[in-house]
Amino acid sequence: MSRLSDLRYSDVTPQSIYVNRRRFLATAAAAAGAIAGPFSGQGRAAALTGAKSAFSTTEKPTPQQVITSYNNYYEFGTGKDEPVRNAPKWKVPAPWTVQIGGAVAKPKTLDLDAILKLAPLEERIYRHRCVEGWSIVVPWIGFSLSALLKQVEPTAKAKYVAFETYYDPKAMLSAREAGIPFPYKEGLRVDEAMHPLTLLSMGLYGETLPNQNGAPLRLVIPWKYGFKSIKSINKITFTEKQPDTAWATYAPNEYGFYSNVNPKRDHPRWSQASENRLGEGFLGKGTRRPTEMFNGYAAQVAGLYNGMDLMRNY
Repeated sequence: MSRLSDLRYSDVTPQSIYVNRRRFLATAAAAAGAIAGPFSGQGRAAALTGAKSAFSTTEKPTPQQVITSYNNYYEFGTGKDEPVRNAPKWKVPAPWTVQIGGAVAKPKTLDLDAILKLAPLEERIYRHRCVEGWSIVVPWIGFSLSALLKQVEPTAKAKYVAFETYYDPKAMLSAREAGIPFPYKEGLRVDEAMHPLTLLSMGLYGETLPNQNGAPLRLVIPWKYGFKSIKSINKITFTEKQPDTAWATYAPNEYGFYSNVNPKRDHPRWSQASENRLGEGFLGKGTRRPTEMFNGYAAQVAGLYNGMDLMRNY
């Protein structure tokens, strides 16, 4: 049974990789202004020397190569091996800005340097479960999304938070080619977005996020299926009504707004009772294991859904 602990990335990682991690994040500890370099698309990292998080799982992280080469990012291809080939060709705009507005008292547009000053970076080893039935364990780098959202002072009308991915039609597939609407949109209830487990991530495995993993800024919501963890965020809007989301709009019978990991709620085309953990077994093809409710984070998040029928509100 998985459990949370304060296990550090260095406890489960070869020293050579851990040293690279320290080199990666070295500038971030000093000042956000000095971090501009690592986020210019050069693959450098930021710094979490000695940092650890009580939110980390004790499970062994999936090999970095698997995490960065087996991706769902439809803007760069609909096959798992296409984003790693196509996304690196995209030049991340600099400066990167995030527009935050809607039902808030102080709407703002913040660049990445300003965002990095909001809270200390942490390293969190999270389980990641895809709705397609595969899973990985990722050592993310970031801090709780709430640190960003509190900057704009949401009003009493704010019930939901809508997120939007940056879309560059010159470098990315068209909606027709990908089969889903662009720009990609996702959403959460405010209490889900403010939950301390909801991570705003800038890196993984001691490096800044590769393009195919959502550079330079993405969400990580470990108790939900992976497509809820929207990549390359450039717009956040607080709303009174539940926002439309890409997959729930495209196939509402398959992808609900909540999309919490639930082994009892099967996908219309496959069971969710078990999952394939990539990077394990023969040639790293994976090993099967039972799926845990809320992906193993029930103790932390089940209370968010008291009184809800999770078979209907999927």
